[in-house]
Amino acid sequence: MTLHCHKLGAGLPPILRSLTADLLAQQSTQLFDWVARYGSPLNLIWPEVLQENLTALKGVLTEHRVEHALYYGAKINKSPGLIGVALRTGAGIDVSSLYELRDARQLGANGLKLVATGPAKTDIFLKELIACNALISVDSPEELEDLINCLSPETSPQPVLLRVRPTNQGNSRFGMPAEAVIQCLTRIAQENRLHFSGLHFHLNGYRWEDRAAALREAAALVAEARRMGFSPSMIDIGGGLPIQYVDQQHYQAYLASQTSDDYRTGKVPGSFYPYGSVLSAKDWLRRLLQAETGDGRAIADYFAREGLILGMEPGRALADQAAITAFRITRVKALDQNTHVIFVEGSSFSACETWFASEFLVDPILIPTARAPSLSPPIRAYLAGHSCLDDDVLSNRWLTFPITPQAGDLLVYANTAGYQMDLLENEFHRHPMPARLRVMRSSEGQITLSPDTIEEV
Repeated sequence: MTLHCHKLGAGLPPILRSLTADLLAQQSTQLFDWVARYGSPLNLIWPEVLQENLTALKGVLTEHRVEHALYYGAKINKSPGLIGVALRTGAGIDVSSLYELRDARQLGANGLKLVATGPAKTDIFLKELIACNALISVDSPEELEDLINCLSPETSPQPVLLRVRPTNQGNSRFGMPAEAVIQCLTRIAQENRLHFSGLHFHLNGYRWEDRAAALREAAALVAEARRMGFSPSMIDIGGGLPIQYVDQQHYQAYLASQTSDDYRTGKVPGSFYPYGSVLSAKDWLRRLLQAETGDGRAIADYFAREGLILGMEPGRALADQAAITAFRITRVKALDQNTHVIFVEGSSFSACETWFASEFLVDPILIPTARAPSLSPPIRAYLAGHSCLDDDVLSNRWLTFPITPQAGDLLVYANTAGYQMDLLENEFHRHPMPARLRVMRSSEGQITLSPDTIEEV
């Protein structure tokens, strides 16, 4: 039996893929056994889901006859299993640190399958990128000089993208305005150890309209680069594709009805990730490709006509539905006659939205231990971690549970692969790092677990 917990009349039950729903509803005994064996919180990964999501996005691009290069944004999760599946499915990897680069290389990625888009690259990171001839997105004229200083005299031309800061992102510290891009092109023209491959941008927010506007600015810079004698081959639009954690109508209903009384802090967070997106990642990409460029033609037609590759670094969109996180309840404590706090074995470092003054607006799923049916009344509670910090809270949102949870019950958060389960994990109070395991199903339907480590991928 699984029980969603929510504000009465405004629930946010997660969208679940069928195999995950079956595990929670029909095979929960296994889940209890796994938590007992591997600890709480327990992160479970289905790497093959990334392959399904990647195939779906590639299908949209192929449908619109757009040549493309998709790179999985490895920063969203520490799972080598997801990186391995991305590489085996033909995607590249977007690495934002020396350590992500080394992991990707150990899993078989060569330079042609790597792009580095992070803005603060160290010299040692740059040198290892150069050594494998990975594509490097240059964030500034200063970083371009750092890169040049790392090149050896015998280096073959190093491919680079120049990261644009579109006018609608004027407050961002990332990327360059158009005049700085031209400055960098002038510098590249003086340096035969560099090859200008194209432009890159990565925007805040999730609106395809903003990407269309940025593409129009990038198209003007591509034309200018060609007038300067360059032959760019790519415009890389970064990530920011939406995913649908919860039903869009449920999400809008919750936002419309929420008040400060819905949070133990007495304050509604200032912003949320769009958990109930109107568009799927596929539909979002279709809208973008069908949007008009400055000459009235569709963006897809622009890429085909100009012979350009559309680069992308999806993160969450490729890991959508690829993981769940299970927490074991340790105690239910009454705060007063009407409210409770539920302590879980784990911390908010493994469910990180409250650290960013926001909330993971997806209801956890209560899975009770096998016991006689309870006649206990509903309770209203928030969720806290097991540390000594008063702010170690998984959910400041008051949740209404249809029965009173008990110690040993599980709370499962769905769809935690993207920036949730391991972004802030640590060994506070000497608790070990949460286990991360790959879920595999045999041809007979038998489910087994495997450590999600580079050695096992």
